[in-house]
Amino acid sequence: MSYAKLAGLEPIYGLYSGFVPIFIYAIFGSSRQLAIGPVALVSLLVSNVLSAIADSSDALYTELAILLALMVGILECIMGLLRLGWLIRFISHSVISGFTTASAIVIALSQAKYFLGYEIDRSSEIVPIIKSIISGADEFSWPPFVMGSIILAILQTMKHLGKSRKHLRFLRAMGPLTAVVLGTTFIKIYHPSSITLVGDIPQGLPSFSIPTSFQYVKSLIPTAFLITGVAILESVGIAKALAAKNGYELDSNQELFGLGVSNIFGSFFSSYPTTGSFSRSAVNHESGAKTGLSGIITGIIMGCALLFLTPLFEYIPQCALAAIVVSAVISLVDYEEAIFLWGVDKKDFLLWTVTTTTTLFLGIEIGVLVGVGVSLAFVIHESANPHIAVLGRLPGTTVYRNIQQYPEAYTYNGIVIVRIDAPIYFANISYIKDRLREYEVVVDKSTRRGPEVERIYFVILEMAPVTYIDSSAVQALKDLHHEYKSRDIQIAISNPNREVLLTLSKSGVVELIGKEWYFVRVHDAVQVCLQHVQSIKEASKASDPSPEEKPSFFQRLLKQRGEDSLVAELESGNNTPSDLIHGDPHLEPLLFRNS
Repeated sequence: MSYAKLAGLEPIYGLYSGFVPIFIYAIFGSSRQLAIGPVALVSLLVSNVLSAIADSSDALYTELAILLALMVGILECIMGLLRLGWLIRFISHSVISGFTTASAIVIALSQAKYFLGYEIDRSSEIVPIIKSIISGADEFSWPPFVMGSIILAILQTMKHLGKSRKHLRFLRAMGPLTAVVLGTTFIKIYHPSSITLVGDIPQGLPSFSIPTSFQYVKSLIPTAFLITGVAILESVGIAKALAAKNGYELDSNQELFGLGVSNIFGSFFSSYPTTGSFSRSAVNHESGAKTGLSGIITGIIMGCALLFLTPLFEYIPQCALAAIVVSAVISLVDYEEAIFLWGVDKKDFLLWTVTTTTTLFLGIEIGVLVGVGVSLAFVIHESANPHIAVLGRLPGTTVYRNIQQYPEAYTYNGIVIVRIDAPIYFANISYIKDRLREYEVVVDKSTRRGPEVERIYFVILEMAPVTYIDSSAVQALKDLHHEYKSRDIQIAISNPNREVLLTLSKSGVVELIGKEWYFVRVHDAVQVCLQHVQSIKEASKASDPSPEEKPSFFQRLLKQRGEDSLVAELESGNNTPSDLIHGDPHLEPLLFRNS
């Protein structure tokens, strides 16, 4: 009933929403502890969009809320059947936390009218609500404020005791009922005229009806998508956590389908959009629920309440329901998450701050769009600017690691080893090429070993982390190879996976670079390159011809070694002279050159 009031509906629609959907979800849902029904965040979204179309006192307002439940249900069913639940992964936890925090503050402020005793503007933005509260201060009434504050204090105390002490955990579930009983008892005894009551609530089960007002579907589509996203995030997240705690697997797509079917059937029985409730699901879990039967029992109790107890609900004070809502959303203000993000990841903290601020001051829809947009921008930025590491050899091993992470790792003169920690595709290939050129120029000689040469002659690409390479990246590799060749630099490829190697082979890059320059291990590539660096150093000691006759280092290398076949052996690492590699028996290429 509290959430129905938050949605701008009569309290009876909260009871309807907690009746039929529970039975349907018990049949089609996959979680054994998830409690389905109205929740604060979805109720706020419903109120926010419908208040711009119709007045909450109009019948059209209620019709649109029920139609919205049908639309949300259809979207959830489609996403479940098409297995599209993965799309929600693009909404980061920082966005969810920031959005939830801001929404909780707006929800709490929207309930202020029941505490203060006068009407305030309905809005999803914090500034109009605060202005409205200040402008109506002369109408302030003490009785509802005192009663609401006392009930809120009782709720918070019971919630705290229920969380902190296991033997008192039943108090957490008893809090709202206690608030309603205390408030109703006070009203029945003293009959204060300044405290508004829930009023008459229809008795009986909801009747079957088809949602109407389909001409408004187009204007409701954005909100239906938003509610679907929020519902999925809240429900699937809670359901997964409860499944892990109770030791069973949860099918996210089945969960989506179950939520969708429950909303569709609920809309035929006057329900507005529902989803999994965190607090009620936690109570369900703590009470020892092990199957969906707990939901069916809840539904039966709700049906009995609709049949027999609604006359008692007439005397429930509005401030008691408001206190229940405020108590529920206080825990959603996740300031601890902001403190955690500040210490762990400033980028996520920025995302949390942006989402919270925009949601508070610009509204829920804009807040979500901005948060998701900034989140996706971060994803695109990370993808377009992947981590690239220069590798060095750890002393006493054949293991090569990031020299920034392992300062003791050493590199070799004339060789730069680069590991690309991401798929290579059109969006990041330019960045990768720029970094490779940078590594070619910026050479730290303090940790280098091996034959002393003046510049880089070999670039070894460690491609083990590269899971995919597209056609744009293939063309860029070809261009890079020709660019390097013009400067007497050879590319070597280490440990590409099967798919990447197949793409390189089909595109002709393998033949272009040379099969002998593909290796299983970085160490194998380094050993072969070291042999050539040594040969280049020896060749540089020979007589220096005139500039017009000066050959490339590969031509000098051919002359130095005497014959092409021997060079092929050196490059491939096969049958390599032991005096050059100190008898390494494990040196082997990834691909062998055709004879």
